[in-house]
Amino acid sequence: MQYFPVSDTLKRLPEQFFANLVNKVQKLSSEGHDIINLGQGNPDLPTPDHIVEELKTAADNPAYHKYSPFTGHPFLKEAVATFYKREYDVDIDPETEVAILFGAKTGLVEISQCLLNQGDTALLPDPGYPDYMSGIAMANANPVFMPLLEENGFLPDYNELNNADLDAAKLLFLNYPNNPTAGTATKQFFDETIELAKQHNICVVHDFAYGAIGFDGQKPQSFMQSAGAKDIGVEMYTLSKTYNMAGWRVGFAVGNPSVIKSLNLIQDHLYVSLFGAVQQAAQEALLGDQTVVEELVATYEKRRDVFVEKLREIGWEVPAPKGTFFAWLPVPEGFTSEQFADLLLEKAHVVVAPGNGFGESGEGFVRAGLLASEKRLAEAAARIGKLGIF
Repeated sequence: MQYFPVSDTLKRLPEQFFANLVNKVQKLSSEGHDIINLGQGNPDLPTPDHIVEELKTAADNPAYHKYSPFTGHPFLKEAVATFYKREYDVDIDPETEVAILFGAKTGLVEISQCLLNQGDTALLPDPGYPDYMSGIAMANANPVFMPLLEENGFLPDYNELNNADLDAAKLLFLNYPNNPTAGTATKQFFDETIELAKQHNICVVHDFAYGAIGFDGQKPQSFMQSAGAKDIGVEMYTLSKTYNMAGWRVGFAVGNPSVIKSLNLIQDHLYVSLFGAVQQAAQEALLGDQTVVEELVATYEKRRDVFVEKLREIGWEVPAPKGTFFAWLPVPEGFTSEQFADLLLEKAHVVVAPGNGFGESGEGFVRAGLLASEKRLAEAAARIGKLGIF
């Protein structure tokens, strides 16, 4: 059998840090152990019924059995514009300021290939979503990492970046509410980001995947709500988290028309847009009954409250996340992130993600997903408590 070596592009791709963790979990599960898996970011609740029903109806439409328009159906882009006006009081031109994506992950990888050349620089949060690096690697560009530290509210400190890196940078990735730290951003921070980006001619990419999930009555801030955001960047949104549509693979980017045009161009060469019925269901999600979103956020907030309370009861002093469906938990002294995650898996059969898998600055933390019932989250805390660490 002939072996065909992979391209240099594939060789540059970062290793899948969590593959080893998945293998460990599968091994213990196959041995019959009851595993409480809080290590993933996959929503555990189903897509709301009215969205599913819209898909079923739309699938019968023979017009959708043909190729969709390459840049997406106008009705979905108009729905995106209506959504942004309703939720954030931001005006979006559906023709020039919206790109339909195969989930936000696709756009977050593609944008580096759209705007970066070999040797260019991109600024990345550390810790951060691993797939930012995937697109940068494909573009053969250079990452410069911005530490997200607890003492700074898990916001990057732009004063810590040197001018050479700022002048070289073409892209700056941000993500609030933040995965994995669960930190949130203010309008003031986004305003400062825009000033920095204008000064150094940097395109800002704001990953707004958890835009609907804010706690304690606080609605997460959209980057687009800051004056000048569309001049220097885009925001990417996914229906995966807001509407439990992770498997549907539908999202969108809004903002700077030149960047939107580039995203549409690369997708024109890669895809033939989304199945029309999925686009119609996405329109229903954005424009239909939004009480399902309020109920979902309330569910995550209750889970957060139970989990944090039970962890504190066993002596683990943990902060309550302000957004996302993650908790970013400090590792007790004497353990690395991986050592502690391994201990919880092997002795308590509770899966968490070691923080260093998201970047060097993630060392000293583990990420737990609020993606199990309140009862299972309480049980996870009890199992950890029986280890007698705290």
